[in-house]
Amino acid sequence: MTETFRTHVLDVTTGRSETVYDLTADCEAFLREAAAGRDGLLNVFVPHATAGIAVLETGAGSDDDLLAALHDLLPADDRWRHRHGSPGHGRDHVLPALVPPHATLPVVGGRLELGTWQSVCLVDTNRDNPDRQVRLTFLG
Repeated sequence: MTETFRTHVLDVTTGRSETVYDLTADCEAFLREAAAGRDGLLNVFVPHATAGIAVLETGAGSDDDLLAALHDLLPADDRWRHRHGSPGHGRDHVLPALVPPHATLPVVGGRLELGTWQSVCLVDTNRDNPDRQVRLTFLG
């Protein structure tokens, strides 16, 4: 059996507000070429200290609920010791402890194996950095 390894970096602009950005279509497009019908794993990694990767339902309010829950858990106020950037920015550096900067997902027959309502999302609460990179890696 031949192992296959492919990687690609996505440039994502999240804007100046907290966001849950759906990466599912980008992941599927990458896999059409990288996996070429094979089984394996897709690793999604965001190399930033203030963003994470989540697998959740989008479009039915869950993405907004996630941001609201994060706001409750990590308020954007002056309690944080990490204080550079906009007010409350220290919370953005705690985010990856709750929403990890990576996810590894099964690929079967070249297709991402997600549940019916699942999407792969970049979670970004950092209003100071609207430009992100996301590394997609397929290991077959």
